[in-house]
Amino acid sequence: MKKDKHLLLIDGMALLFRSFYATAVTGQFMINSKGTPTNAIQGLMKHLLTAVDKIQPTHTAVCWDMGSATFRNELYTEYKANREAPPVEMIPQFDLAKEVVGAFRFPNIGLVGYEADDCIGTIAKKVQDAKITILTGDKDLLQLLDNNIDVLILQKGFGNYKWYTHEVFEEEKGITPEQFIDVKALMGDPSDGYPGVKGIGEKTAMKLIQEFEHIEGIIENIQQLTPGQKKKLEADMEMLHLSRQLAKIHCEVPLEFTLEQAIWKEIPDDGHEMIETLELKALRRFIVQNQGFNNQKVIDF
Repeated sequence: MKKDKHLLLIDGMALLFRSFYATAVTGQFMINSKGTPTNAIQGLMKHLLTAVDKIQPTHTAVCWDMGSATFRNELYTEYKANREAPPVEMIPQFDLAKEVVGAFRFPNIGLVGYEADDCIGTIAKKVQDAKITILTGDKDLLQLLDNNIDVLILQKGFGNYKWYTHEVFEEEKGITPEQFIDVKALMGDPSDGYPGVKGIGEKTAMKLIQEFEHIEGIIENIQQLTPGQKKKLEADMEMLHLSRQLAKIHCEVPLEFTLEQAIWKEIPDDGHEMIETLELKALRRFIVQNQGFNNQKVIDF
């Protein structure tokens, strides 16, 4: 019986940063003999291989941010401007991570001017003949949930996820995934550097969207709001609409992607060679200890 198509989309940057800070906090940068830190790369690959083994997709791809500037910075210059520069040990691992992912025959997908979220959203919405599962640590991607799109939010450790379906999200939040965009627009996102409506937090934003369905509904019924809510909205109306543009994942990125390029069955020789070249000892040990990964070829190092 032919296995139904199932595409796993990995938020590469989210996994890379999570992996870096999981070990950097104790100073475990895993520096190889060439002086290159590899802790983020090794953690990323362990997360990736664990997910492939646990989820058993027929296709897998990894999406990346391609530089810090995107179309959102043109809309709002303060977008993500509050983020600190990455630690010096992280910098060489950005490009190396893509090289390692490519050596393992996972396609790297990204486009200058767009975020990984936008690439994930574009692929998830365009691919109609496959089940889609998104793996990330970023709850913003929950807005993409649909009948054929699930989102897994990374928890502590490897292989631990909070698994969201469209139905689970609506039951938990009391709103639809699409309405989540408007909640974000109202409450803002300090980590992304846009304020939303000052003075309106998550609880109030959820309540307003549950009652009025969307931002337009709130505006149409603004006289029904409390005097404080009305004043806040009127004072930040322009920022509210801008924040919605910033919060919404752009699902029309002009990228090229086919399911055929995302087929993955086993660790190729290039992957093993990359492990040796970069001295990825923790990853090597992880693979040897988990030889059931999709029945892939594992050599004894």
